[in-house]
Amino acid sequence: MAIRNANDTDSVSAREAVSVPDTHSLSSAHVFAGLAAAVLDNRGSVVRWTEAAAELTGFPAEKVCGRPVQQLVADLSDELRSATTIPASGRVRLWHQCGNTVDVAFRTTKVNGSAEFLVLATPAHHVADHEHAAALLRALSSQNRITVALHDTDLTTVQTNATLGIPGGRPVQPGTRLCDVLCAEDAENLETVLRQVLETGASVVRSSLQVSWRHDPARRHALSLSAFRLEDARGRPTGVAALYIDGTDQLRARRHLELTREVAEQVGGSLDVVRTAQDLADTLVPAFGDLAAVDLATSVFDGDEPSEQLGSGDPHLRNAALAPTTAAWPPGIKPGNSVPPLSDHPLLRSSQHGQTVIYGREDIVALIGDPLSAENFLPKDAHAVMVAPLYARGLTLGNIVVWRTGRSDPFAEDEADLMRQIASRSALAIDNARRYTREHRAAVALQQRLLPPATTDTPAAETAGVYLPACDGAEISGDWYDAIALPSLRLALVAGDVVGHGIAASATMGRLRTAIQTLADLELEPDELLTRIADLVQRLAAEAPPGDRDFVGATCLYAVYDPVTCRCAMASAGHPPPVLVRPDGTTETVGIAPGPPLALSGMPYETTTIDLEPGSVLALYTDGLIDRGTDDADDGLRRLTHALAASCRADRALDETGRALLIDLVDEVPRDDATLLLARTRAIPAEYTAHREIPVGPAAVSEAREWATRQLTTWGLDDLLFTTELIISELVTNAIRYGRPPAELRLIRQNVLVCEVTDSSSTQPRLRRARTTDEGGRGLFLVAQLGARWGCRHGQNRKTIWSEQLIE
Repeated sequence: MAIRNANDTDSVSAREAVSVPDTHSLSSAHVFAGLAAAVLDNRGSVVRWTEAAAELTGFPAEKVCGRPVQQLVADLSDELRSATTIPASGRVRLWHQCGNTVDVAFRTTKVNGSAEFLVLATPAHHVADHEHAAALLRALSSQNRITVALHDTDLTTVQTNATLGIPGGRPVQPGTRLCDVLCAEDAENLETVLRQVLETGASVVRSSLQVSWRHDPARRHALSLSAFRLEDARGRPTGVAALYIDGTDQLRARRHLELTREVAEQVGGSLDVVRTAQDLADTLVPAFGDLAAVDLATSVFDGDEPSEQLGSGDPHLRNAALAPTTAAWPPGIKPGNSVPPLSDHPLLRSSQHGQTVIYGREDIVALIGDPLSAENFLPKDAHAVMVAPLYARGLTLGNIVVWRTGRSDPFAEDEADLMRQIASRSALAIDNARRYTREHRAAVALQQRLLPPATTDTPAAETAGVYLPACDGAEISGDWYDAIALPSLRLALVAGDVVGHGIAASATMGRLRTAIQTLADLELEPDELLTRIADLVQRLAAEAPPGDRDFVGATCLYAVYDPVTCRCAMASAGHPPPVLVRPDGTTETVGIAPGPPLALSGMPYETTTIDLEPGSVLALYTDGLIDRGTDDADDGLRRLTHALAASCRADRALDETGRALLIDLVDEVPRDDATLLLARTRAIPAEYTAHREIPVGPAAVSEAREWATRQLTTWGLDDLLFTTELIISELVTNAIRYGRPPAELRLIRQNVLVCEVTDSSSTQPRLRRARTTDEGGRGLFLVAQLGARWGCRHGQNRKTIWSEQLIE
């Protein structure tokens, strides 16, 4: 501290004698509160004594002046007692008039042009407080992330450690206002807060705000503000102290953590490759960049593994997702577009080796090679792009590409690390979707190969089957349909649904379909056939691993339509009932008594027989067609019935009707397989059938041959007379010899000639090879050789042996 006005020896006011040039610190005013001053002569006697000194010691001037100053000092040290000069500074204890002592700190200075000394003293604790406050202010000011600003009552900056917001930026000078440093809106908002603190005295603690420097308005800084009012010794406001803690890095880290969490939650919820890529792109914008794209290897879209690509050339990538989709993307970047061939570039090779790379606009132009072509793949105002490879299980599936445009910040190194983590997690999700796509396609291919032709055309009916596999993460199940041509122009219709999903369900479906076709060829009644299939399912369950036995089961509906009698016999194993559409357009759900599902054996099935008019449509389906998750199955059945009534027209092809029904009834993203089998029935004209009873007697065989000859001549089938006579002779002879009356012979003419002999015996005929010495046993052998096929079916208390011959 320097002495000014040294010639002025007036002791009335110390403020008139001295001044402190450190005007940057408002806290210095507190030191001079109660500052005591005295003037000593060259012998150490008190010459002048201020009111502040009297208040400090309790001694008035008249009792002190003229006395040696040593008499006021208690416990005078030997060093001070033996001193020949007045010390420049120090600490002593002064006597108080009441007998106590006062610890003071003092400084002395010689008055120019005089032999006198000016002594300034203040309580020692005032000095300690000032030193601690100054040390605290220096410590706060030295922190990189903490800014201290002292403002006067006009909110002009008095002292601050702030710089202009860039490394090496010049300090903010005293006299600066907030609007000189911050953007106008931010400065106005901050001044409003500080003015409120100044006026009310209510402090602000850790108030969050975001500001931008005037020289860099695009970049926002997250600050935590604490502010309190400054007051003098009398409690009058002298300014505002503001403490700013820069939380930009913490905010950035928190946003990075939130982005990582959001990627984990949003990406991977779908097993569709494109949807997974779109979820990823949507998550990155605007949290990480202004624009984002996900490019995948062409083979990934089909579920196949991508080939390794190194160096320049065609990267074999196609765009899978863009975000935001409404942005003004350049013409070369569209969903499904291929990534153009790339030139050899060090950054490209780094990316192909699994590194996250940041490109500038010039780098992109160099990669594409032609500046004009590059403009087709560069978003407007893009100044930086980050490319992160999607690498999982040793495969590079594609790239994440994120652009920053306009005045947004360039990518930082920590953001490259973040993108590397996001790409690693997202690559697993996309690879899971890819592998699911591959397995789903394989299962669908297996399922479709196991299904019969979509349409059939037989004398009994024309049929059309449609199958829609589940999608969007749901595995296909074992739904199937079938139309099996049976002997005597009959037709078996099947619809079934295997429990479970995936390839295992498809394999089970294939086994059941094969078993049903085999049993159908034995011409079993529907209830008996389902009973045998139920036994088969029980065996399959027993063969399955212990943990999978509860998942082996199925429902099935089996129906047999006879175009000669126009009757349909059916039985159900826990399957939804069929829907009948009559020729006049009326519909009804067939009242069939369902038996237990095929997984449960030991329970009987019941056959229901109904009459069908020619031109009727019988609809068999699986529950995926009527069950929409939240709706009641009865409501789904009613929707199906109404849709069939509206769609099944005689002038409309059945396959077209089936496809339209699936579009109308199934969800856009079906959660379960859906199958539908439509059969439009036909009838064999009465003039194309003939039958007669076989009398008992030796002339029965010859009479049957003569009757059959006349009937074939009437039908114009003279070329089949010889073979038909032989077949009828053998069949009638067997019925007379091994069967029981009554017996009947029936002929049916359509695309084949059917010869049937029915008797009341349940004896099973058996084809065998007769020895050369045998007199009989060659009848069925001849029947098998003369006809296209033959067989035997059993009914209640009867059996029918039949033979078919092709009509050319």
